[in-house]
This record gives sequence, C-alpha cells and structure tokens, in this order.
Amino acid sequence: MKRHLMLGGAFCALLLAAPHLALAAEPSTVAAPADAAAADANEVDAVIVLGQGQSRQVQTISTTQIEVLAAGSSPLRAVEKLPGVSFQSADAFGAYEWSTRVAIRGFDQSRLGFTLDGVPLGDMSYGNYNGLHVSRAVTSEDLGKVELAQGAGSLSTASTSNLGGTLQFFTRDPSQEFHVQANATVGSDSMYRVFGRIDTGAIESLGGLRAYVSAVDQKADKWKGGSEQKQRQYDAKVVLPLGETGSLTAFWNHSERREQDYQDMSFDMIKRLGRNWDNFQPDWNKAIGVATVLNNPANYAGATPILNGGYWTGVGTNPYAQYGVATPDDAYYAGAGIRDDDIYAVTLKHDLGEMVRFDLTGYGHKNQGQGLWYTPYTVSPGYGAAGSTAAPLAIRTTEYDIDRKGLIGNLYVDLGSHAISAGFWTEDNDFHQARRFYAETLAAPSRDPLDFQSNPFKTSWEYKFNTKTTTGYVQDVWTLTDALKVNFGFKALKVENEVKSIVGAVNGKIQSKDNFLPQVGVVYDLNNGVELFGGYTENMAAYVSAATSGPFASQNQAVVDFVRDNLKPETSKTFEGGVRYKTDRFQGVAAFYHVDFENRLDSASTAPPILGLPAVLSNVGAVKTKGIELAGQYRITDAWSLYGSYAYNDSTYEDDVPGAGGTVAMHTKGKDVVFTPKSLLKASLGYDKGAGFFGNLGVSYTSSRWYTFENDGGKVDGFTVADLTVGYRFVGETNAWLRGLEVQANITNLTDEDYISTVGSGGASKADPSGTAMTLLPGAPRQAYVTVRKRF
Repeated sequence: MKRHLMLGGAFCALLLAAPHLALAAEPSTVAAPADAAAADANEVDAVIVLGQGQSRQVQTISTTQIEVLAAGSSPLRAVEKLPGVSFQSADAFGAYEWSTRVAIRGFDQSRLGFTLDGVPLGDMSYGNYNGLHVSRAVTSEDLGKVELAQGAGSLSTASTSNLGGTLQFFTRDPSQEFHVQANATVGSDSMYRVFGRIDTGAIESLGGLRAYVSAVDQKADKWKGGSEQKQRQYDAKVVLPLGETGSLTAFWNHSERREQDYQDMSFDMIKRLGRNWDNFQPDWNKAIGVATVLNNPANYAGATPILNGGYWTGVGTNPYAQYGVATPDDAYYAGAGIRDDDIYAVTLKHDLGEMVRFDLTGYGHKNQGQGLWYTPYTVSPGYGAAGSTAAPLAIRTTEYDIDRKGLIGNLYVDLGSHAISAGFWTEDNDFHQARRFYAETLAAPSRDPLDFQSNPFKTSWEYKFNTKTTTGYVQDVWTLTDALKVNFGFKALKVENEVKSIVGAVNGKIQSKDNFLPQVGVVYDLNNGVELFGGYTENMAAYVSAATSGPFASQNQAVVDFVRDNLKPETSKTFEGGVRYKTDRFQGVAAFYHVDFENRLDSASTAPPILGLPAVLSNVGAVKTKGIELAGQYRITDAWSLYGSYAYNDSTYEDDVPGAGGTVAMHTKGKDVVFTPKSLLKASLGYDKGAGFFGNLGVSYTSSRWYTFENDGGKVDGFTVADLTVGYRFVGETNAWLRGLEVQANITNLTDEDYISTVGSGGASKADPSGTAMTLLPGAPRQAYVTVRKRF
C-alpha cells in the first residue's frame, strides 16, 4: 500500500533514530495498560477467559487446561477447544512436528503469528527459517497461559506472518516460595516422561530475586512402525524486582528433539495397505530390496520394460510385490527430524514517573536441525561396482541453521482518557540451508537416523539467507465514556530478504514493505453483563527466506527475479464484531467475521515429497472468508463446569489460477480452500473442586477437508474424537508423602476413532481423482497414560 506513505515513513524513521522514545507495548485490551498481555501468568484465575474488554475476538487459556492434557502434550492441544481453531497431529500429544498443523479462520499455520513471552517464534512451520515450534521453545509444565486472537493480533505482536490469528504463550514466573516439583508419566507404546523443577523462592539478600530451573526427559515408541520419538528440555527463568514498579526478567530454554517420522500416506495406500502401514524400519532387507529393483537398469531395458520412471508398467509380475509394496514410495526405510535449539531473552520493565511505563526485550535464538529420509532414488557411491559394499539407497537431508537476534521496545503513556502506546521490533536473522546426501552400506545400516549426519558425499544445493525485519507501531486507546472505548493505530513493516549461493545459482534481494497497516476497534459496555465489540485490521505477510518455500524455492534466478518484479506480498483485511455476555456463573461470546485475503501465494505439489522437486511460487488470486464463532462456559456448581464452542467458516478462492498464454492453470474459482474444515464443534464437561477427585471429558468434531485446489478428489471425511482425564489430588494431608501428591490418568481418542488427522503433510495438489497423493497421516488410536506429580 502507498497510503499515508510519508506519515508512516516519518514515524518509522523517528523510531529508528530515537528508539529510547519508543520502548513500549500496545495495550492488549482497550481498557488495560500496555503490559497487560504480558502480566504474570499466575494471576489468571479462570479456566478460559473470553476476552472481556477487548475490541477483538480474544480468549485466554490458563495452565489448568494444559495440565489436564496427557503429560508432554503440546499447548496447542489445549487451544484447539477455542472457537475457530483447527488442530491436527498424527500423535497423541500433538507434538510431532511433521504432522502438526493449526489453522484459524481458514488461515494455515504459515499465515499465523506465534510468540513466547513476546519473543517471536516465527510461523512454527516444519523447517522454520525464523523461529521454532512452541513444543521446543518451552516445556508445557512451565507454561502459565495462552492467549489467542482469532482475527488479528495486537499491533505490538512481533510477527511478519500473522495475516490471520495470533497465539501468544506466556511462561509461569518463579514462585515466591521455595519448592520442588517432580512428575513422572508412563503409558502406551513404552512412553515415559520425567519432569523436575526447583523454585528458589524470593531471596531477600539478593533484592528479592527468584528463579527456577527445570528439566524434562521423554521417550516413546511410535504407535506404528519402528523406532521412537524423544526429547530433552531444560528451562531456566530469573525475575529480579527493581523497586516497586520495575523488574528485570531473563529466561533461557534449551531443547534436544529427536523424532522418527511416520510415512505420508494416500487414500490408495490406506485402501491397499491399511492405516497401520508405515516405513520399513527395522527391516533393512526390504528397503534394500525395493531400492535394488528401482535401480536395476535391466528393469528399464527392452521394448516392453518392467519399470517406467521407477513404477511398474504392468508387464509381468510387479517386482516390488515380493517386498509387500506396489511402488517404491509405499515405504522407505525411515525418516526423522532432529533439532537442537537455544532461545533466550532479557526483559527490562519499569515506570518512568506516574504516567509512563516501558519495557525493552533483547532476545536470541540458535537452531541446528536436519530433516532426513532414506531415499531409494539416490544410490550410495560405488553401488554396483565389483566388491562394493555401498547400498542402493542413501540418506537425503535438508539441513537448517538459524542464528537470529532481536530487540523489542514498547512505551505506554497514560494521559487519562487517552492511553498512548508505541513501539518497535527489529531482528537480524542468518539462516543457512542445504540439501545433502550421505552414504549407507549394503549389509546393514551404518548410521542412526536419530543422530546428526556428517561426511556427505553430495551437496545438491546450499544457500545463506539473511532477513532483516523492522516494524513500528503507534496506538491510542480513547476512553470516551465509562462505557465506550475506541482504539486506533497503525503498524509499519519492512522486511529485506537476501540470498547468497554456496552451491547453486540464486542470488539477490526481495523486499516486503508497507508503511501503513491500520487497526481500529471499539468496545461498548452496556453495564448489564453485555458487551459489544468490533474492529478492522489490515496486515501483510513478508516473503519467506528459504530454499524449500517462498520465492526462492524454485532455485532458479529467472523465477526469483520474476517474483521480485511482479508478485506482491500477501495481504489481509479483517472485519470482525460480536457480543459478549458474562454473569457470575456464565460467560459467552458470539462473533462474526469477514476477511479479504489478497495476493495469495502458493504452489501445488507435483511429486512425492521425497523427490524434493522445486515448487514454483505463483499468485493464486484472492480468498474470501466469512464465518461465525460461538463459545460459552457455564459453571453448573462450584465443582462442575460445562464448556462448548462452535465455529462455521466459509473460505473460497475468488479466482482461477492463470497459466501461460492466457490459459487456466487451475480452475479454483468458487472452490473451497484446502485444509480448511467448514464446521468445528467442541465440548467439555469438567469436575474439579481443588481437592480430591477431578476429571474432564472433551469431545471434538471436525468436518471434512480438501487437499486439492480444484476440489477434484482429495476430500477427507470429518471425524469426532473424545479424550478423558481423571485424577485425584491429596490436599490437606498430614502425611508428608501424600501432601502435595497428585495422580492423573489420561485416555486419548477414547472411542478409538479411525480417522485421518493430518491433511497436507505432503502439500496440496491440483487434483487427485485416483487418490494417489501422499499427503495424509492417520490419527493415533486410543492410548492411555498415568502421571504422578509431587510437590515438596
């Protein structure tokens, strides 16, 4: 956009020239101070807060809703009960990153924003170039609350991808009292998880400083196939009070994630092989056998070859059948995701007199990662030579290294009826990405797929990316009367993406920039428990700096230049409004929304993901989204509570995708947006009076979804899943071993529903009438876990 270019540019220049004048946060509500969103998570005393006082559709979930999940579950599993949130994962914990998907109001994960204590997590996608998944950023036991804004995050949110909603995660502060927490969990598929945390309490000799350190170790076999998934996490946080109004807070979190992959499936594979089919591991001989068939020149020779492009031609007996498969893509030996992360931050908060507050956060994040598959499409060097021990397959990796540093500043000024806030965010991110191949041996595997690989025999491509992000915002919250408040402001954003080739032939820069992205909202309190709210927000998503997605994914200089000169960044315009109602026993919200999503950039998959073929980014036109969201929580008694939510979303493509020479590449106009369910229904019944027995029964319905742009084939049926939690707390016991003890049992997928959870693991297709696109992952069957917690 070019509107108000001079005004927006002057504002950003002021922020950059004098950052000490703009160290602040926008109010999270139109009635609260600037740092309300980052308030101590321990202060949340409601299970779910439906956003009273907010001009946007916002909900907050407390730690209680995270604790009732099976230990080790992603906090996204707690958020999925909120209206408009579609969550999917192939494991019981919602933490297996290759399969994890979250979508809100038709926007997929890559178009949402995520932060931890204000620190950006990027778009939390697999192979993220500018962040990390929340399940690696912090252990779930250390989380205090999660705040969801379905339509648009606040102007201060540190994100360049939040065209749609924003999820903000907040860690618990260290306790004022010394205590030790120890948890142990066992369950299905040989799962175990051990968690420990020590809180120092306030140390008066150090000015009231308090801190905690925690550690967790988890391991579980896959629910089908071979090998395991495991993680170690270490968290530490320190809070030092500075007088009566200030604080200095620092955290450091370290994660070591090792995940064995499930095989991407198609409808055809599920029909032929069953939902419990997976990769060959630990059967090395089958993997070698399939690769030998695929790489045998004799199978391609003659007038009537047995194979064409690696697939059986129908001549004679299918040579793959002896290994229990029909194609070389039915199963590979194994796949895995390996990630080491360190994320840290220091935040200074203080008042400057009675009217001014500020906060300033410096942060950093380092990541080393590899995603790998055993591919039969590339042989190890020397295969077929006399006396060679080389295998007819190799390990293919996509390797990631992130080193990013940033600074976030916010300032809040209380002028009575006007609450002025302004702030900035700047980040410098170096991202190194490569595609490499590693040799294997014929007789038996010589490498562990859960280790970082070294000594490659081939590097297909290797790039260094640098992304410089600068944003600034200003906002006024105007209290016209005791009942009426209005907020208005805007954000300016500039992102510079640069790529340099190490192995490859792509170099250059692409820029995303908009100096005026407005946000306005209003809240009117009728003073009888009824509150009306509404707002309008414009946003823009910056280009992605990676070789596997975004404008550089083609790895072709001419295509990159074309994207730079002809395509525009994605933008969204969101209208939303609604009504909230709250009494002593009930709180509810009804909201409606309309979103114009323009310049949508996407690419269709043309082959199995293991081939790693580049996808060319193109503008697939606009998307129009409209819908309603309903949610309510009723406290039946002091112990019993009932919660329910329903969301209806209608997201359709507004245009066909143009092709060369005036042709139509894809007939998408009027078609439903891929991966997006129209209806989501959630309900839960809980019993909890603090001591003794407690329990929660949750039920979730997700309607059908498409994974084809033209809605030709590729429709996945809806499903209903139920989860059960029961437990007992020993409170007030005189026995020291029982005091502070808690036992909890969880059963996930209570009815053992047979369903497809993840849709789109291998991307979207133009059409799939034969059901052969490998982009589906079945959900985990019924599983059970028992957790014992003890606080000393």
